[in-house]
Amino acid sequence: MIVVTGGAGFIGSALVWKLNQMGKDKIIVVDELGKEEKWKNLNGLKFADFFHKDDFMGLVLQRKFPFKVTAVIHLGACSSTTEKDADFLMDNNVHYSQELAKFCLENGVRFIYASSAATYGDGSNGYNDDESKLDILRPLNMYGYSKHLFDIWIKRNGLIDKVVGLKYFNVYGPNEYHKEEMRSVVHKAFEQVRDTGKVQLFKSYKPEFKDGEQRRDFVYVKDAVDMTLHFLEHTDKNGIYNVGTGQAQSWVELVTALFDAVGKPVNIEFVDMPEVIRGKYQYFTEANLKKIRTAGYDKHIMNVREGVMDYVKNYLLKEIYFGMSRE
Repeated sequence: MIVVTGGAGFIGSALVWKLNQMGKDKIIVVDELGKEEKWKNLNGLKFADFFHKDDFMGLVLQRKFPFKVTAVIHLGACSSTTEKDADFLMDNNVHYSQELAKFCLENGVRFIYASSAATYGDGSNGYNDDESKLDILRPLNMYGYSKHLFDIWIKRNGLIDKVVGLKYFNVYGPNEYHKEEMRSVVHKAFEQVRDTGKVQLFKSYKPEFKDGEQRRDFVYVKDAVDMTLHFLEHTDKNGIYNVGTGQAQSWVELVTALFDAVGKPVNIEFVDMPEVIRGKYQYFTEANLKKIRTAGYDKHIMNVREGVMDYVKNYLLKEIYFGMSRE
């Protein structure tokens, strides 16, 4: 069985969808559905069983499974960059991951986990996925720090060459609707264009960046999933890798692609950035992809225009998920 934690979430459900496309359905989905609409991400997908994340951890701690686990793709985490409960993030993002990694390594199970580009902080130390430089990184928020702590734990316990960690950059695409404020700007902007005909973007507070010219590495979820599954297939490749496009693009380029996709003229309004995030805002991110390319990943990676066009035309306008129609 392939275990996908966070399997009902954004990247997780897209990954289950892709596994299904590959003819694989011996999958255990681990998540916490709660009272939100996240369950819809699973509707239409094929998998063997579902476990609440706490129940699954009980099996991990007891080392008692009613099925054979061959791989764990650990995507489950609190991904809110504004989460203030540091103790919760330590338990949920760090300690949970540690116990899962221990189980996998004790039992010869392939372990692939989600790190984050948020670990790079303001980018002053670069965006190079070189494990020898992990100690110099300084994340800007507790979410990024929780991901960084687990990367550091992996390194200090000599596990870098036994597992795979993936630093996802700005991922966008189908099945993110439930993330509320943590949705991508593409999803938020689509709703703004639909409802008002215009998009609001934050003003810049650094003279070297014009309004809307802040640049991020926006990676389409289909590419993020393909890059993840590369390491499920190539078990001889381990370490920490960036998952992005390798090409930073501006917010203006992003929303321009959106306006073009819906067939409307570009209409952007620049608004003040909330004080609470001004000191923690990343003005530039760009994944260095040399390492993952060296590891054999040679597929084309969609740029913003290609990814946004697919997302808008084939999903948002048609109101469908990876699994099924929203109707």
